Amino acid sequence: MRAEVDMPLPPLALTQGDPAGIGPELALLAWQRRDALDLPPFACIADLDHLARLSRRLSLDIPLAACGWDEAGRCFRDALPVIPLVETTHVEPGRPDPETAAGTIAAITRAVAAVQDGHAGAVVTNPIAKSVLYAAGFAHPGHTEFLAHLAAKGGTAPLPVMMLWCEELAVVPVTIHVPLRRVPDLLTTELIVETGRIVAEGLTRSFGIAVPRLALAGLNPHAGEDGALGHEDAAIVRPAVDALRRLGIDATGPYPADTMFHARARAGYDCALAMYHDQALIPIKTIAFDEGVNVTLGLPFIRTSPDHGTAFDIAGRGIARPDSLIAALKLAARMVAQQQRTPR
Repeated sequence: MRAEVDMPLPPLALTQGDPAGIGPELALLAWQRRDALDLPPFACIADLDHLARLSRRLSLDIPLAACGWDEAGRCFRDALPVIPLVETTHVEPGRPDPETAAGTIAAITRAVAAVQDGHAGAVVTNPIAKSVLYAAGFAHPGHTEFLAHLAAKGGTAPLPVMMLWCEELAVVPVTIHVPLRRVPDLLTTELIVETGRIVAEGLTRSFGIAVPRLALAGLNPHAGEDGALGHEDAAIVRPAVDALRRLGIDATGPYPADTMFHARARAGYDCALAMYHDQALIPIKTIAFDEGVNVTLGLPFIRTSPDHGTAFDIAGRGIARPDSLIAALKLAARMVAQQQRTPR
């Protein structure tokens, strides 16, 4: 799943995330390592004053340049380009405040607009805290659903599909942030098929895989063991595999999930479709805890994100690791380059 980057690329639009979390300092740390890691140009949509205070607090001495999108790529080598947000609340790292929700939402909205208008190549989002946004009246279930709403431009929102990615594994949970007891009721053949179709299209367009191989995990232990451990795999998952194959997609399964993620098994597919959240996230966080990337497929623009949360408990202490954000920035650039080579 490798794709070489064809430079130059437009700058990436990086959001600040929750300003009281580790997102802003990760942006500073990533820019600090731009040359050593050959990072693609990016601009951070953020509160300039907060970034400056944070840079001093962490003794990073990062030069910041308030600029527009037309200047971001040119100044990236010498300073971190910042698309300024106007914040009215003083932010203290580690102390989330609903008063900052408007800025968090504005950063996401402006990042999407920049890509839609052709000023930025992709959206890279730092982590948000949904509880903070909910306290301020945020009406969407989460980050991804809000991005789908912005993508719709007033029309029908696309189905966003969350793929967790690292060099060794790509995995998609068909159902995501729902209680485990609700999964069997929410899991349908139609949902699995639509998810698989979006995944296959995304792997071809953004990763350059001409014929993606999808492996579907069973819902139950031993994929149901011929009905002895549940009927959902025969009644729901297997028909989805058959339907995907009728669409011309190389799909196989359902497989027992406990044997799908060792190295030999991973060599047999390009992406695993898991039936619920932990079935997908446990293997990738075991393999790549610090370097995993959250990729949203199904949107009309590229979006990646670090595969971790706001980490309020360590924000502003200088111990946060930017590995996952760096991987998200690099992958976003690779996806942009691949889409340039394989247009719709």
